[in-house]
Amino acid sequence: MLTNKKNRYYNPEFWGGIECTINRVGDSYFDQLQHAGLYEKPHIEALADLGIKKVRFPILWEKHQPYPEAQIDWHWTDQQLTFLKAHHIDVIAGLVHHGSGPAFTNMLDENFPALLAAYAKQVAQKFPWIEYYTPVNEPLTTARFSGLYGIWYPHCSDDRSFLMMLLHELKATVLAMQEIRKINPQAKLVQTEDLGKTYSTELLKDQARFENERRWITYDLLCGKVDETHFLWNYFMEHGIEPSMLQFFQDNVCEPDIFGFNYYVTSERYLDEKTYLYPQHTWGANSCHQYADVEVIRVNTNDKTGIEVLLKEAWERYKKPIAITEAHLHCHREDQVRWLKYVWEACNNLCQKGIDIKGVTAWALFGSFGWNRLLVQAGGDYEPGVFDIRSGVPRPTALTHFIKEHSLSGKCSHALSGLHGWWQRDCRLIYMPQGDKLFVTQQPQDAQPVLIIGKSGTLGKAFARICQDRRIPYKLIDRKECNVADRSSIEKLIAHYNPWSIINAAGYMRIEDAERERDQCFQENYLDLIKLSKVCAAKGIKLVTFSTDLVFDGRKAKPYIESDATNPLNCYGQSKVQGEVFLEHHGNDTLIIRTGPFFSPWDHSNVIEDVLMSLQQKQSIAVANDVYISPTYVPDLVHTTLDLLVDNEKGIWHLANEGEITWADFAYETANRFCLDNSFIKAVPLQDLKYAANRPYYSVLGSERGQLLPTLENAIQRFFDEKQHQQLHTVNR
Repeated sequence: MLTNKKNRYYNPEFWGGIECTINRVGDSYFDQLQHAGLYEKPHIEALADLGIKKVRFPILWEKHQPYPEAQIDWHWTDQQLTFLKAHHIDVIAGLVHHGSGPAFTNMLDENFPALLAAYAKQVAQKFPWIEYYTPVNEPLTTARFSGLYGIWYPHCSDDRSFLMMLLHELKATVLAMQEIRKINPQAKLVQTEDLGKTYSTELLKDQARFENERRWITYDLLCGKVDETHFLWNYFMEHGIEPSMLQFFQDNVCEPDIFGFNYYVTSERYLDEKTYLYPQHTWGANSCHQYADVEVIRVNTNDKTGIEVLLKEAWERYKKPIAITEAHLHCHREDQVRWLKYVWEACNNLCQKGIDIKGVTAWALFGSFGWNRLLVQAGGDYEPGVFDIRSGVPRPTALTHFIKEHSLSGKCSHALSGLHGWWQRDCRLIYMPQGDKLFVTQQPQDAQPVLIIGKSGTLGKAFARICQDRRIPYKLIDRKECNVADRSSIEKLIAHYNPWSIINAAGYMRIEDAERERDQCFQENYLDLIKLSKVCAAKGIKLVTFSTDLVFDGRKAKPYIESDATNPLNCYGQSKVQGEVFLEHHGNDTLIIRTGPFFSPWDHSNVIEDVLMSLQQKQSIAVANDVYISPTYVPDLVHTTLDLLVDNEKGIWHLANEGEITWADFAYETANRFCLDNSFIKAVPLQDLKYAANRPYYSVLGSERGQLLPTLENAIQRFFDEKQHQQLHTVNR
């Protein structure tokens, strides 16, 4: 923690958090640590040199005491906590995280508080050195999801159930801290809650005020502030809450030592009675009005919003130490960095104004699972965090580098970190019911670009399109602007644009022609690449280039991984292998992407587009029925390549959509999706196609570095949806 002794201001520390929710839906439990495989591979050693000072760590009741008299097995937890202690990382112990407790109780059970307190006592006895505790994470949010919305167990949807759950959670917090402090009198309560706020039209100001008073109720109860004069007192009384339940908190004040606020881009809401302006899934109602409830960031409102506004309000209300106990955004990697930087800088600014902010917590150190489905069913998306664990080993992302750099120097050197995140740009706006003028921010004019070489190709155009969408500054270059066979031409281009990275999306790609144009193929795919690589290495510029599944001979019966031996069957594959070999030995930190056959919604230069065109024109097309491939959806390929580039990854990576299919079945699937007559598809053996270039019968790509692209089925559906959208747009025009 940096200190200004003259003014006694402090910069906040970086903390970390492990997504550890164990929530119940019906009779099913969804355990984040189990989804992540952290019980088998805890990965805790990855935190040793991260630079964080504290970590929110789960010692969860449901996991340790699933039955009333269960003998607790502390072995796994003891190992992890011992490691953290040895590396001087303070632990903030979480006991219940969005859960309703073990199966023998729930939040509506009047015994819930005493039962959790008894468990807390056992935790404190086992780990008496732990100083910081969060007995119940986000009690208000959990009570809303379980008591008002019926999403999580015990699936109630009425105000009384919601209030009873909330009061039981908070009483459990008070009793738990009492038991803990009997063992460790220095124990501190870090109480977390969502840092939200509701904005509205004039008509709905009463609803907004109610929600804005309710957002503080967790802290007001713990601080003993809820009496007959409190704004929500009548709300409690109207729903049958006995005054004695509220009196408990006045008699047993348990003021948090640190007010922990979890802040997300969805935390601030906007209410509008003009429901016709919004999709139906956003509609809600109170006893008087129907209204839409949307993220305020999506609305062109004149209200002052954002984390600094909310933290100032929290400080003015309580005047007690604050921490951001969750800071996370599920988005592309550069915006993940920008979000954490945005939160950090807001907190740092407030510290300089005398607001006591202790830390900013990078949430989901090892990522999270299924939040896109609100943890109500199995599956769901994986969201990488500070580390990506899809390979089974924690891979540092750009967030890792950001935290490490900030911990050492207070700065971040990444070329993209200084640009605006999407929530600060006009693209954030979906609804514009009010507002004096459109909120637009300008990007710095001197931002370093990514140079994309390959202006006319499928890949180059796709990178330009997606960089534009992601607001990554770029320049799309063709061979007239840069002759990659000429070192001086490359150097002039670099001197002119000052790029931080070059994406080589060019090269010789005509597989059949390569057999008779061998010299040209090797010139473009190997010799030119050597020149480009040497200049990039000399200038300290990150290089990305692409290889192919045709570096393999097809003799393997399961998907090829990065470390498998290459043995290309044709000239094109041979040229790519030679480029790979050179880069692996001399290319320093070049990122090499091997991928399968492309299909793209924006380009007609691929076999699937040939199939579509032939079937639409009722012409026959022959495709191999004995060649297995892993087709790669270009938007997925480009987005993931950019994420790896931002993460500063290097070496060979296999990026292809998960799954395998023959060319013939891929063609049939396309015909079926587009309701075309598949009788024009001629499924034949590879040898009948009489290609000049030999091809492997099996070139499916897997990965030992993590399966980063979605399934092939998912990709085909999105390809179909996008093509349908394009057709509809064309008709409407």
